[in-house]
Amino acid sequence: MNLREKYNIPSNSVITIAGTVGVGKSTMTNALSDALGFKTSFEKVDTNPYLDKFYADFERWSFHLQIYFLAERFKEQKRIFEYGGGFIQDRSIYEDTGIFAKMHYEKGTMSEVDYETYTNLFEAMVMTPYFPRPDLLIFLEGSLEDILERIKLRGRPMEQQTPVSYWEEMYSRYENWINNFNTCPVMRININDYDIMSDKQSIEPIIERIGYFINQANKYKRL
Repeated sequence: MNLREKYNIPSNSVITIAGTVGVGKSTMTNALSDALGFKTSFEKVDTNPYLDKFYADFERWSFHLQIYFLAERFKEQKRIFEYGGGFIQDRSIYEDTGIFAKMHYEKGTMSEVDYETYTNLFEAMVMTPYFPRPDLLIFLEGSLEDILERIKLRGRPMEQQTPVSYWEEMYSRYENWINNFNTCPVMRININDYDIMSDKQSIEPIIERIGYFINQANKYKRL
């Protein structure tokens, strides 16, 4: 019996991994995909035409970047559910409006008109009864120091030149966002509670918790 069957996780489940930059979303996505036999869905960083420009000039490119992400994530979310589920998804569509666009508006790097245009579009596309929602959102969390160290270690040039104050701001906003998020069930995991890079067995307790959360949510739906 595989782990998905052992913990009664439906084969059509869609599980989204959320958390701030550098917290290990991609690593967790791959580990859960391998353990459950699910497909993966990653955000397309390398083909994003705005990302480098954005990190060089937030004010000039924040709106363009958010619209690009919204369109790409919307298409990907539809594809996942049209396929029939069975996916682990790296980053949710909800983080874009709840954290990034809001942060740029409040910090003055996105105009009020652009922010209103973006949020209206997001609500019309995503916040409707017809848009499919994940069965579970896994929020990866850890100390700010641990996350800054991970960002430093992976060494992406556009992240290295970003001021530490930006990552501090994002970290705080992620905490506020997840504390108020209720669009789908949420399971929080501290990054210091597992080490799936060097201990493959540490994924099983996480999968056991996933099975519990999804089955509890499904039981609630039937009531």
